[in-house]
Amino acid sequence: MRPQSEPVRVARSADPVAAFLDAHEAGALVALPTSGSSSQPRTVVRSTASWVRSFPHVEALTGLSPSSRVWVPGPLSSTMNLFAAVHARCLGAELVPGARDATHAVVTPAALDRSLPDLADVVVVVAGDGLSPALHARATEAGARVCHYYGAAELSFVAWGPHRDALAPFPGVEVEVRGGEVWVRSAYVCEGYDAASGPLRFAPDGFATVGDRGRLENGVLTVLGRPDAVTTAGATVWVPDVEALLRPVARGEVVVVGAPHERLGAVLSVVLTDAEDLGAVRDRARAVLAGAERPRCWFHEPKLPLTDAGKVDRKRLADLAGSGDGTGSHDGLRRLS
Repeated sequence: MRPQSEPVRVARSADPVAAFLDAHEAGALVALPTSGSSSQPRTVVRSTASWVRSFPHVEALTGLSPSSRVWVPGPLSSTMNLFAAVHARCLGAELVPGARDATHAVVTPAALDRSLPDLADVVVVVAGDGLSPALHARATEAGARVCHYYGAAELSFVAWGPHRDALAPFPGVEVEVRGGEVWVRSAYVCEGYDAASGPLRFAPDGFATVGDRGRLENGVLTVLGRPDAVTTAGATVWVPDVEALLRPVARGEVVVVGAPHERLGAVLSVVLTDAEDLGAVRDRARAVLAGAERPRCWFHEPKLPLTDAGKVDRKRLADLAGSGDGTGSHDGLRRLS
């Protein structure tokens, strides 16, 4: 349902940060586009207070202060980047143009991987996609102080920790897993969409979900992502489930996609950022996966393509994996088997 008051469309402003802060001063709602990671980006409507209430918790977790210098390399059209820029300006911290000038940085996992040499002694907040334990370890070895959070444009902060396998509920957030879906209740959740439809759903008790699947065990939240499916030869395979089973044995990233196939519809394919992971990951797949869930093609790409929001461009990877005749390189993807 569309909120009754007309929200301020922050993204249309020449200075989205100033537009947000002006809306906050006026007590107005703001309309923020999603990052566009889905095929149907939507506009989320929220109160400015739903962000501002979380500022003290972020400051306590990261040591952010008025004297900090914050690097936010991603576009402000992404809510994670806009949040960081708004927080910095509201606090009086300086936004800087490069990692070498920063005390704090807010990046996606892919941007972290590409910027490691410049992030020694920097507090790095990683979001927008799951941060693997292996990349966290490499960043720590490089001298960065890394933390990670899971959230959504609709829900804002949900869980916080060192990496995707060690997330605990963010301060002020109640988390439950109902029927395999992650549901949250907090003061940070948005009002709804500026349109009739979207994945956000509310329960009568005030809990909300965007449909991400997950597990909550002993206070640790494991997020499996949206129920993205690949249909191959008439069978449906849930990609997050396959990735969750394969990632623990890999040093690099493991991305599962459905490569287009004229006869089968799609072929389940794995893209590895570290080619030396092939043996361990393929053995793991043979041991724990069967039938349609077992990947048929394996590729290597050390630098995963990204969307404008800095997330892994799965559609691009799927198209590349499905191009050519199935041998050799695929526009940058190297066929491993």
